[in-house]
Amino acid sequence: MNFVPSKVFFTKGVGAHKEYLASFELALRDAGIQAFNLVTVSSIFPPNCKKISREEGLQILKPGAIVHCVMARNATNEANRLIAASVGTALPQDSNQYGYLSEHHPFGEKADKAGEYAEDLAATMLATTLGIEFDSNTAWDEREQQYKASGKIFKTFNTTQSAEGHKDGLWTSVVAVAVFIIE
Repeated sequence: MNFVPSKVFFTKGVGAHKEYLASFELALRDAGIQAFNLVTVSSIFPPNCKKISREEGLQILKPGAIVHCVMARNATNEANRLIAASVGTALPQDSNQYGYLSEHHPFGEKADKAGEYAEDLAATMLATTLGIEFDSNTAWDEREQQYKASGKIFKTFNTTQSAEGHKDGLWTSVVAVAVFIIE
């Protein structure tokens, strides 16, 4: 039996608590996905999968449902330590082909840098699958233009959450998630 998601939405969140697990739960609450049994999967964006809003996706899913997702997560209990979680997405021009999602969970990177890295990673994986020639030593901006100019990559984007560790040393968790819906 094949379960291929027909829809996906992206969300992110942050939480802080004295307990590590509770900070993760609060990040899931901030992301709006705490009521689901989340199953993480690898990083393929299914062919013909439609991106929908978080609000639309949350209306479809029922509490307690087993929900597949690609999740990046990070946590710290060091005061002021910068953390991020990012999911990068790269979609092919031909929606009948699959795309890529990537997870990145760095320390010391702001949201824009973490998001750019995750987006670059997803685009590079897709480019290699599609046979697009590129120089991996060039900057992301340059490669992004090259990828899109090939006519084979339609769109890239990222969903990123960053935070600084709580000033009093509470656990701080961040999540960035691509949530799949199988109908």
